[in-house]
Amino acid sequence: FLADHPAVAEVIYPGLESHPQYELAQRQMRGPGGMISFILHGGEAAARLVARETQLFTLAESLGGVESLIELPAPMTHASVADSPLAIDPGLVRISVGIENAQDLINDLKRVLNQL
Repeated sequence: FLADHPAVAEVIYPGLESHPQYELAQRQMRGPGGMISFILHGGEAAARLVARETQLFTLAESLGGVESLIELPAPMTHASVADSPLAIDPGLVRISVGIENAQDLINDLKRVLNQL
């Protein structure tokens, strides 16, 4: 649903055929995993709103636990390279999907994205 949402500019996930390393991921991985990144058209303001308004995702830099987490790499983990060629798009949102019901997580994200 993310790739089709009008607020989303790009989805970065090796499980999508549109990902540049899709074929490599198919050869090297049993599955693409639960880490999904997407870039919002609204930039950092939109990313902050999504992180703040989701109810089932916890804002955290530590990804990969059993709970679903959300991170904004530009102001959090990559703030030190904000003015360099290595800068992260300020509209980038990274989520790590936990063990919650998948449809509940989708509904939570849809609800917030529809506010943009």
